[in-house]
Amino acid sequence: MSAADAVAAVMFSAVVLYSVFGGADFGSGVWDLTAGNALRGARTRRLIDHAIGPVWEANHVWLIFVLVFLWTGFPTAFVSIMQTLAIPFWLAGLGIVARGAGFAFRKFSPTLRWARIAGIVFATASLATPFFLGTIAGSIASGRVSTEPTGELWSSWLNPTSLLGGVLALAACTYLAGVLLTADATKLGEHDLAAELRPKVLIGGVITGAIALAGIPILLIDATDLADGLLTEGLPFALVSSAAGIVAMWQLWRRSYRRARISAAAAVASVLVAWGVAQYPWLLTQEATIDDAAGADPSLVGLLIATALAAAFVLPPLLYLLHLADSNRVGTLRPTR
Repeated sequence: MSAADAVAAVMFSAVVLYSVFGGADFGSGVWDLTAGNALRGARTRRLIDHAIGPVWEANHVWLIFVLVFLWTGFPTAFVSIMQTLAIPFWLAGLGIVARGAGFAFRKFSPTLRWARIAGIVFATASLATPFFLGTIAGSIASGRVSTEPTGELWSSWLNPTSLLGGVLALAACTYLAGVLLTADATKLGEHDLAAELRPKVLIGGVITGAIALAGIPILLIDATDLADGLLTEGLPFALVSSAAGIVAMWQLWRRSYRRARISAAAAVASVLVAWGVAQYPWLLTQEATIDDAAGADPSLVGLLIATALAAAFVLPPLLYLLHLADSNRVGTLRPTR
């Protein structure tokens, strides 16, 4: 494995981690938006605050990690991606900022009206952000990012494969968030709330699977290179994703919520790995391979050293934070009367 391949593997691993951890946070906005009015949806919104409050900022570390690695390790590809996909990147960035502001301000709003406005901002931005990130992934995967300036600022991400990526990303984030929220409700003793969420999450899983199946003919027509890769090298991982998704649905049906979290996360991670394997060795499909787009060797080696240092000094406290959040030792869920 070359240094360029190693850096690309680390970068893509961060993409997978961001999709799972950050995706679950984004998906919670859908559940917030559909929870109901201030009285009926209060318990669900408290559960969301409790579940994502300790870690929602930390999860964006993965996005920063990816962008820094792309910029430093593959500078020409970074320029091409940012020039071609400037609009969805700006919209996704705006969504991340608006979502964070809405999440923070709704807790300290002076009136219920302002709290509702902040909540709407949080929820709608949570919907928009994964959609635009998904369109970016679809554009790269379908070969619509060129190393030459094309000026296709709109058609590069407003196309069948990119829109499929956006819709599938939103659906997957919503489903994953629902599984995690149901497990958290059970862990906190809110069994009636878990029972209320369970049928909705099952429906969300069916919808996500249906979107994935409906996307097959779209890829066969609009992204032939990606489709070929998914039907060959990426097929084992796609099958693992399907199997994990079915297992997660079965565990939800049997009310084994904590186990369903692992299966649902595995389903999302596996489909992303299938994409990465199907696209290899291209960084920009049919435009630039990983080796062609790689920067100078000293920069690549420096990134790998930085990865080792981050694994030693940053990863342990991040994992400990996730452990504290999972063990219910960060934050509290106020009891209802």
